[in-house]
Amino acid sequence: MKRPRAPQRALRRWLARTPPPAVLAVGYLALIGLGGLLLMLPPMARAPITLMDALFTSTSAVTVTGLAVVDTELTFTFWGELIIACLVQLGGLGLMTFAVLLWSMLGLPMGITQGNYLREDLNQTSYTRLTRLVWTILRIVIMAEVAGAMLLCLSFMPRHGLSQGLWHAIFHSVSAFNNAGFSTFSSGLTDYALDPVVNTVIPALFIAGGIGYVVIADIWRKPVWRGWSVHTRMMVIGTAVLIAGGVGMTAFLEWNNPRTLGQFDSTTARLTVAWFQGVTTRTAGFNSTDIGGLHDSTSLMYMVLMVIGAGPTSTAGGLKVTTVFVMLLAAVAFLRRRTEVTAFGRSIPLGDVLKVMALMTIASGVILTAIFVLLISHDGEFVDIAFEVSSAFGTTGLSRGYTGQLSDFGRLIIMVVMFLGRVGPLTLGFFLATRTTPRVRYPAGQVHLG
Repeated sequence: MKRPRAPQRALRRWLARTPPPAVLAVGYLALIGLGGLLLMLPPMARAPITLMDALFTSTSAVTVTGLAVVDTELTFTFWGELIIACLVQLGGLGLMTFAVLLWSMLGLPMGITQGNYLREDLNQTSYTRLTRLVWTILRIVIMAEVAGAMLLCLSFMPRHGLSQGLWHAIFHSVSAFNNAGFSTFSSGLTDYALDPVVNTVIPALFIAGGIGYVVIADIWRKPVWRGWSVHTRMMVIGTAVLIAGGVGMTAFLEWNNPRTLGQFDSTTARLTVAWFQGVTTRTAGFNSTDIGGLHDSTSLMYMVLMVIGAGPTSTAGGLKVTTVFVMLLAAVAFLRRRTEVTAFGRSIPLGDVLKVMALMTIASGVILTAIFVLLISHDGEFVDIAFEVSSAFGTTGLSRGYTGQLSDFGRLIIMVVMFLGRVGPLTLGFFLATRTTPRVRYPAGQVHLG
């Protein structure tokens, strides 16, 4: 039997010693580096781009953010846009999902190590039915993106012709379902602000991608409400509240703003734009109006929505709806003098509540630190910088036009924030899930709080 070479043995030892989330983080870094190198090749861009531009674009694509320092339509050729779409697909669905699909198609069994990586990549707590979940994800992705592309052709083909319209439809379908926010149009979707197909299909895609595969499968297979899990109930209620709140507050705050909703004469047109912009802010990051023209109050609301994000086991980023839901339930339990956090007739484990507190603390620290560093190193309005950082951490991709003003150092900060927003919870989750039994018990102490 042939013995593995020294580099292979070293790699195996490293994989055995390294926590699965850390391995996944390295995998995403490698994908970002590969994507950056590919985007610098001559056939990918109409003119040579810098290494920083390529790496920033690759990071934004892999982390499904959508922030851009170069114009996607004017800078990249078809091949460059194809690379971006592939990076978005890989980053949105997860590296391990594709790896398990490849192993399954080759007839190879999934070992314990691969199961560990897949469990962390999909944010699952159990090994059971992981392979089945991966194939469920594949079916959902194919059906959603193919249907989305076919419907978007109805709007894009009349304007751009058969081949160009088809490519725009495919690119936007992939970008929307993966909550990336990349567009092959320089002006985003502002030219389609009142298009009924775009205003229906694009939101349907990123809501489906952002709500999570587990929720979609739960809704599809089980009776309404009674058969749903606690997670599905939280996601459905939380998503509905955030959509209604985001759309309603966008209409209320921007109704008479001449740079956003106020530029439209009819009530229907204003409500249409408010619908699209209010629902896309939390996950996808497409824009059908001028984001730089928003009132500061609307921008602050959008920052909160972007940081919250969408659901676990989805293509979106952010803290996740269930995280905020559990935090609110814990606050209600404290105010009602309860010793247990409950939801829908089920108790929430103390470990999950502690994890929520840790995630909120880490997220706040990352966001505030990035804002502070950018304020020191850049000349810019506080709202613009805070909006940029919130968008990067929530992997949303909306910008008030400040991305192009970032220096190389500022771009590096935003790249780090985007990366942490995408893979940070995975790495943190491993350490939070590690349990140690204390050998010494200490007497209770009194601390005055509040």
